[in-house]
Amino acid sequence: MKYHPINASLFIKNRKNFASQMKPNSLAIFNSNDIYPTSADGTMPFEQHRDIFYLSGVDQEESVLMIFPDCPNHELREVLFVRETNDHIAVWEGEKLTKEAAFATSGIKTVFWLQELEKVLFEMASYCDTFYINTNEHYRAKVETETREDRFTKWLLAKYPAHSVAKSNPILQRLRSVKDAIELDLMQQACNITEKGFRRLLQFVKPGVWEYEIEAELLHEFVRNRSKGFAYTPIIASGNNANVLHYIENNQECKAGDLLLLDVAAEYANYKSDLTRTIPVSGRFTERQKAVYNAVNNVKKEATKMLVPGVFWKEYHVEVGKIMTSELLKLGLIDKADVHNEDPKWPAYKKYFMHGTSHHIGLDTHDYGLIHEPIKANMVFTVEPGIYIPKEGFGIRLEDDVVVQEKGEPFNLMKNIPIEADEIEDLMNQK
Repeated sequence: MKYHPINASLFIKNRKNFASQMKPNSLAIFNSNDIYPTSADGTMPFEQHRDIFYLSGVDQEESVLMIFPDCPNHELREVLFVRETNDHIAVWEGEKLTKEAAFATSGIKTVFWLQELEKVLFEMASYCDTFYINTNEHYRAKVETETREDRFTKWLLAKYPAHSVAKSNPILQRLRSVKDAIELDLMQQACNITEKGFRRLLQFVKPGVWEYEIEAELLHEFVRNRSKGFAYTPIIASGNNANVLHYIENNQECKAGDLLLLDVAAEYANYKSDLTRTIPVSGRFTERQKAVYNAVNNVKKEATKMLVPGVFWKEYHVEVGKIMTSELLKLGLIDKADVHNEDPKWPAYKKYFMHGTSHHIGLDTHDYGLIHEPIKANMVFTVEPGIYIPKEGFGIRLEDDVVVQEKGEPFNLMKNIPIEADEIEDLMNQK
């Protein structure tokens, strides 16, 4: 791994918190992700399942975690299975976890090779009444591929049909949404790497540069600072491309007078950052561009203030919509008649700001969090309003990642990344 080792105390605490919410005499099982094929003998880069990483720190394929707090055999209350390594594997694939390294990473004392799983599970299953299976119930999830977790669940329930079944996901949704201090430090590192990439671009962007060249500059800066790379597929959208919300082709030339929307950020140790900035390709905003830019920035500032404990996510978005409506009226993009005659299900402001303002962020870019429950301290949210004006040939979005505080305004993990229009211009025009 490129990242520095993470203190195992994080994963020990996470397992303890999860176990405290399990039913009596139950066993929870978590699998690593598959390595997915491309074609021939090609594969996609491995990405660990965030749940097993959250609970163990193990960042390796073919690993299985079992948590059984009430197991009468104390040695089997926490069990980790990893793929057996040897000299041949070390030569062809590189270093894999030994049992000792798996313990150092996770804090789990009982580590078996994967081929022992069925035998050990048989003993554990004879003691327990309920299996916790791990299903993906994120509100944005739309998964068509059968995962390693899915295959294991089918096998498990066929092998042990008399056991009761419970779901791990609701527990993890609550636990993962509230961040530990160690997690916040890791997210801050991701944001700091993102800052380095963005500052690099302010001296690089000019008319005639291509969007993919900007992508290359960012990737260079991210990887040289111990990131695997982008936290998500980068959006580098010049001119009217910015009005396509998920524009990822990044294959157009940046032209004089255009704005460039950059929705780009680094990951660090599997933790994500999520940044959006909009900058003038020529180094200066026009008067109109700056007016819209400042309107978006005003919405972002006011929306940030509202992310406090006790607020409900849906109600928050309604209030942000009111602020955006006010700004659009000032810009002349909508008028009072538009507001008076608006459909409550699709308010007038949605013509120019059609997406949500905030989502949870953490191990996933759209991280776990039960949006029907009130916001809590130490949740981390994006704040990302935008105004998109295809007729004028530009779109503007601004985004930071903020930590909800017990009292007062959220803490901005991206507070050192330039955002004010004048500062952006000054930095782009430095000799």
